Amino acid sequence: MQNVLIGAHGAAAQDVLAVARGNARVELSAEALAGIAASRGVIEALAAKPEPVYGVSTGFGALAVRHISPELRAQLQRSLVRSHAAGMGPRVEREVVRALMFLRLKTLASGRTGVRPVVAETMAALLNAQITPVVHEYGSLGCSGDLAPLAHCAQVLMGEGEAEGPDGVVRPAGELLAAHGIEPIELREKEGLALINGTDGMLGMLVMAIADLERLFTAADITAALSLEALLGTGKVLAPELHAIRPHPGQAASAENMRKVLEGSGLTGHHQDDAPRVQDAYSIRCAPQVAGAGRDTLAHARLVADRELISAVDNPVVLPDGRVESNGNFHGAPVAYVLDFLAIAAADLGSIAERRTDRLLDKSRSHGLPAFLADDPGVDSGLMIAQYTQAALVSENKRLAVPASVDSIPSSAMQEDHVSMGWSAARKLRHAVDNLARIIAVELVAATRAIEIRVQGSEVLQAAPATEAIVKAVREAGVAGVGPDRFLAPDLAAAYEFVRAGGLGAAAESVTGPLA
Repeated sequence: MQNVLIGAHGAAAQDVLAVARGNARVELSAEALAGIAASRGVIEALAAKPEPVYGVSTGFGALAVRHISPELRAQLQRSLVRSHAAGMGPRVEREVVRALMFLRLKTLASGRTGVRPVVAETMAALLNAQITPVVHEYGSLGCSGDLAPLAHCAQVLMGEGEAEGPDGVVRPAGELLAAHGIEPIELREKEGLALINGTDGMLGMLVMAIADLERLFTAADITAALSLEALLGTGKVLAPELHAIRPHPGQAASAENMRKVLEGSGLTGHHQDDAPRVQDAYSIRCAPQVAGAGRDTLAHARLVADRELISAVDNPVVLPDGRVESNGNFHGAPVAYVLDFLAIAAADLGSIAERRTDRLLDKSRSHGLPAFLADDPGVDSGLMIAQYTQAALVSENKRLAVPASVDSIPSSAMQEDHVSMGWSAARKLRHAVDNLARIIAVELVAATRAIEIRVQGSEVLQAAPATEAIVKAVREAGVAGVGPDRFLAPDLAAAYEFVRAGGLGAAAESVTGPLA
């Protein structure tokens, strides 16, 4: 099992993925533990002074005007966590909670939060024991941190609330901690606040969405190439010199991917045959421009995520010179914007893929393919309803593309009067990404069937070597090809799993070499 060392200077995206999805073990570096201890010394010195310090000896939010006496401060931190663990709705996915916990631990390790080393060590122990707090869908406004989600995690550190054990069974947190020899934490000054004041949930979901979309953008380039080939389109529009005069890097990468997949095809270039057409439709000809714009959006999102991964988000923070200062770094706007932007890119990529699928199924526009790619049109419906399903997914993704980050509902008696809604942006992006994988899967099913119909019995028309490898892999994955109607849902499900797991990219790259 992989080990991830958490230092004082942030983490990398691959670390988040390793812990969230790969159950990697975490370890705090000696440097991080020393920094945590040093900042704790600053907090304890402030706690001993009569002057109020926010989060150390005061209430929170709109209640920050009250000075809290020393004998009530442990209760203050317990009450903060308990009251903020107010989530509702269905449980959030295990990988999201693990990412959230790891990223909060990353900030604790920065030495900027003022917690004791034992707090960070206990968080690491939870991750290593694969104890996953029960976190609910609703409760974060994406400002002052992902408050309710993080509070549910902090509650488990205290031995309270519920969590899922490594066996997948949800039990009282105290029982799980005891079973794994983990001592619950008695929170002290500042520690409850430090455990809930971060953008960790939305950042974790952004990192995972970027990883998923990187795979799906490559998959979309491949299916676009297959559709071009099945429709006897021209590959001339993919020439590097055409994309060099509009130098968007994502566009050039998508065009190059398509060109590699189509290399050696005997199907392309027949657009001037029986029914001449000067140009292919936009959904074919402009595929690199649309997917490329999404790729460039993804690059910007990756830049934002990388900056957040080396950030220490808390309020107040202990600065290197020993000052403890309030700040607004917990505001989720930078993350929320790119989460929404990616949802827009995912919706448009799915939209253009659906248009190519529809063209493959329409005998008036498919240049000789049978209606709906059916074996016996009229008796068989072929892939007619697969396109309906794809259209429903596209429609939902258009709704999910409506930005969450433009909304704001004031909270905490108008103290927190502008919030990011970044958690909501992240939650809807997860749905959009999953829908996009299904949309691409439907295009894959249609394009591979159309190519098989083209080459059957022909001594002239032959698919590209990469296409042949893809068709073979898709069939081995359990997706049926040409033939009478059959129960279609299992085929679509198999295609979705094939795309989601990276099988499509792997099949293409077995011939093309690495794709962007």
